[in-house]
Formats: sequence, C-alpha cells, structure tokens
Amino acid sequence: MRVLALDPGTVRMGVALSDEMKMIASPQPPLAAEPEDALLKALAGIVRDKQVELILLGLPRNMNGTLGPAAQRARALGERLRATLGVPVREWDERLTSVQAERVLIEGGVRREQRREKTDSVAAAILLQSYLDAQG
Repeated sequence: MRVLALDPGTVRMGVALSDEMKMIASPQPPLAAEPEDALLKALAGIVRDKQVELILLGLPRNMNGTLGPAAQRARALGERLRATLGVPVREWDERLTSVQAERVLIEGGVRREQRREKTDSVAAAILLQSYLDAQG
C-alpha cells in the first residue's frame, strides 16, 4: 500500500507517491486542478491502480500558522476527496515546500520553462517525504 501526496493549487495539483515500503517519495506528473470532476476521476484511478491507502493533502498555512483562503479551499477539497474516493485524507503543513522545490530544481539545472511544470509535483514529493520521515 502507498501514500499519495497532493499539493493543491488553483491551476495544477502537484502529485507524489510513496514506494510500497513507505520510505521514498517520488514526484508524479501534475494534474490539472480544473475541472474538478476530471481531477477526482484521475485521482480515483491513481488510488485504485497504485493501491493507495492514505492521501496526504498539503495544507497551505500562513507563516504565522493561521489558515487563509487557500487552506480553506484545501480543506474543502479534502472533504470531497474523502466522500468521493473512500480513502482516509490527512492534512499536512506544506509551508515553504514550493520554495524548497524551486531551489532543488534550480540547483539541478532545470530551465525556467520546465520548472513551472515540475515545481508542484516536486513540492508534493517534499511534503510526502517529510511525512514519511516523521512516521519513522
């Protein structure tokens, strides 16, 4: 069984998947955030095909820890995921994961045009790896 991590955005949804041992996070191709029906259908396919037992949803908190509009949208998405996919959804603080992802891609020599597409899923992988590491 695997863990699926989602880094929600308004345009793209970053996606990462754990290995079966739940030790390593790997970025996956991002998904279009809209239309939501198509997003939910794509996620249902991933959950089924990859035997996902938990969805880790990035919760974009403000730097002071409060929840802003983006976090409220993420929580609403989490409720729809629970209702639609029938898999537990756990929220995980995703502050600064996009900044970290951008740095990793720059250090890796990824060109600016390519970074835009990869940042969301690399951020989801960073989010997932932090969760996996915390589980010990």
